[in-house]
Amino acid sequence: MARKVDHTALRFNQACIITLLVLAFLLDQVWLVALVGAIMLVGTLWPRAGLFKLIYSRLLKPAGLLKPHLVEDEPQPHLFAQGVGALFLLASTLALVSQAAVLGWLLAGIVVVLAAVNLFLHFCLGCFIYYQLARRGIHIELAAWRAG
Repeated sequence: MARKVDHTALRFNQACIITLLVLAFLLDQVWLVALVGAIMLVGTLWPRAGLFKLIYSRLLKPAGLLKPHLVEDEPQPHLFAQGVGALFLLASTLALVSQAAVLGWLLAGIVVVLAAVNLFLHFCLGCFIYYQLARRGIHIELAAWRAG
């Protein structure tokens, strides 16, 4: 049975990811890539503790700056996609600190592009992969995801 997922929170998350990673690239700040990756990882493992989600739910939504858009949906595919993005940013950070700048920024760029496709075209590649794996009998679910 599908639950209600606030797609405004998802879009805000994607916008934050895109903005911070573009800034990281423009300012050549590896620590910012690592920070975004850490925020995404925490938000994947403990959805209620995700920084961007907290900013949205505790500041922007109560202030009326963003309105919730609840949709019958499952959170697991979105969390899977975010977790994959976090892994890409971990690899990006490792490449950047290992002086493999082209690879590092390419990996971060992939996260930016996929977040932008999700934000603007409403297609989540990570969600698609999650459902394709499930169709093949590979079910990826963590207990923490159900609690989010």
